[in-house]
Amino acid sequence: MNKFAFVDCKTVDEALGQLDNGATVKAGGIDLLDLMKDGIVTPPKLVNIRNVSSLHGITAGADGLHLGPLSTLSEIAAHPEIQKSYTALADAAGHAATPQVRNMATLGGNIMQRPRCWYFRSSDFDCKKKSGGSDDCHAHTGENQYHAIMNNSTCAMVHPSSTAVPLLAMNAQVELTSKRGKRTVAMSDFYVPPEKSLINETVVQPGELITGVFVPTPEPGTRSAYQKYGEKESFDWPLADAGVVLVMDGTHCRKAWIALGVAAPTPIRSAAAEAVLTGKTIDEATARAAASAAMQGATPLSQNGFKTQLFQTAIYRTVLLAAGQMKRDPSSIG
Repeated sequence: MNKFAFVDCKTVDEALGQLDNGATVKAGGIDLLDLMKDGIVTPPKLVNIRNVSSLHGITAGADGLHLGPLSTLSEIAAHPEIQKSYTALADAAGHAATPQVRNMATLGGNIMQRPRCWYFRSSDFDCKKKSGGSDDCHAHTGENQYHAIMNNSTCAMVHPSSTAVPLLAMNAQVELTSKRGKRTVAMSDFYVPPEKSLINETVVQPGELITGVFVPTPEPGTRSAYQKYGEKESFDWPLADAGVVLVMDGTHCRKAWIALGVAAPTPIRSAAAEAVLTGKTIDEATARAAASAAMQGATPLSQNGFKTQLFQTAIYRTVLLAAGQMKRDPSSIG
């Protein structure tokens, strides 16, 4: 690990004043410390924002849910109003990693995680995402059983954030603050696909800080759920996950949002699956049809074709869970 300076900040303005010359923000530090230990990132300065009180807190108001980026996954999972009205977000936060990690990991850090790809995460490989790296994606011809099965022609990494999936399905917004002022970015525009940039994974610019996450109030009749599947039934990185938001009139679906996490390099919505459910009665047949539609156009690699079927299972079961027609799958992980 490289030598670095450590600056403890108490206000947003203090933190913004320290974000220069390659400085890196540290909140919980769960992912950051792993990257530093492996020599993937070598920041000269860590700006600790853990003690910035204005970045903590959860408020459920008439307009929606206001989340401080330093809200921990444990706090989000345990919040009664999130459990009731934003169930998929509580599901995602409550089934991420381990209890010890959830007590430290923050919402802002969770959506800002770096990709899961062992070629990127290893200093032994000149991954194309690294400055001066190879022109090839090693996962295309190498060990790729955990990699992307969609939008994977440029880079086959997957994004590991569990909370990003329901946030995308719930049309959340991220507030970014810099010395120039504030701006708001829709979750659908927050992540940058590899085709646009191999270096920048989000729209967060140098000198910017996440200062809030907002989720609009759900429409009456809204139900939601999130489930993920992996090799272990306890804590594990997901091989497939799905976040589903349905606006229901009884068993009739008026609107549907379906988001997938580790299918592609960024969290994605499935318009095809949503179209299958919209205006239909939710039952086993329509749930399976939506799951099948979501995987049309998938381009699995040499060792991860199994993920196509696994995603169909995740979507089908999570649609029925959101609709209240199935209990949480005991074989889902977390």
